[in-house]
Amino acid sequence: MEHLIDVGRVERLVNLFGNFDENIKVIEKEYGVNITSHSNNVRICGDAAAVDKAESVINCLIKMAEKGESITPIRVDFVINAVEDGEDDKVFSVLDSDCICVTLKGKPIKPKTIGQKEYVDSIENNIITLGIGPAGTGKTYLAVAQAVKAFKAKQVNRIILTRPAVEAGERLGFLPGDLQQKIDPYLRPLYDALFDMLGAESFQRCQERGDIEVAPLAYMRGRTLDDSFIILDEAQNTTNEQMKMFLTRLGFNSKAVVTGDITQIDLIDGKRSGLKTAMKILKGIDDIAVITLSEKDVVRHRLVQEIIKAYEKHGGENVRKGKNIR
Repeated sequence: MEHLIDVGRVERLVNLFGNFDENIKVIEKEYGVNITSHSNNVRICGDAAAVDKAESVINCLIKMAEKGESITPIRVDFVINAVEDGEDDKVFSVLDSDCICVTLKGKPIKPKTIGQKEYVDSIENNIITLGIGPAGTGKTYLAVAQAVKAFKAKQVNRIILTRPAVEAGERLGFLPGDLQQKIDPYLRPLYDALFDMLGAESFQRCQERGDIEVAPLAYMRGRTLDDSFIILDEAQNTTNEQMKMFLTRLGFNSKAVVTGDITQIDLIDGKRSGLKTAMKILKGIDDIAVITLSEKDVVRHRLVQEIIKAYEKHGGENVRKGKNIR
């Protein structure tokens, strides 16, 4: 079977195919079809069902190109997943998403997948959002972007970012320096996101005025946080007591986002993750949302998706064999 698609403009065709046809190769591998270009047309050859799906993917990508989006293998994977799930119509809701904020380099920050769109909308519409998902799904980055947006719009007076100081298999206690220098390695991802959106100088001024606070979770005890946007990152490494302590810090006119990856728990001595407990007991409470992201929402190198899938498969096999996976 053969289908012809009119792309319209040569620039869109170049964007669609990508460097060395990298985008088209992803589609060809997924559906076992042959895709070539002729003039302003794309020709798809192969099995009828496969050609139909490949055509749906390419039509979505063409509409992305029409909106000025840069087509990459990651975006192709996103569209393929949407088509396979029968959610290709939701691709356009993602494309039409409002820009959250703009980085210092002028790059607009907006959700790139269906899961990310749901996550961002949840933060907008709820007081507390729990965002659970693997590495690379943008949990922390999008939450920080939402915090910066609320701060710039004067919806809140402060941004407070915190993480539990739990070591991921490494010892940092003997590093030289004062307390702040010792805990900085734990908080570096939060600093990086803020530097990206505000710049180092602007961040420094906000921190000196107390408008932005980046601190270990232990510093939250005994406080009431009013008029604040609070983010708890790496929450899978909180205990039940720590999670309860954090959630009960919430004051008036405040919003909280809790992010974590329950497949990367670094707690020792058999302690149960406070994030796992919170996911169960807080579901169904008004103004609290639990959003789960998956490997389909990964926006890093496409190999990250494959790595996550491989580890999930390995974990599932060990569970079936009766092995305990922490």
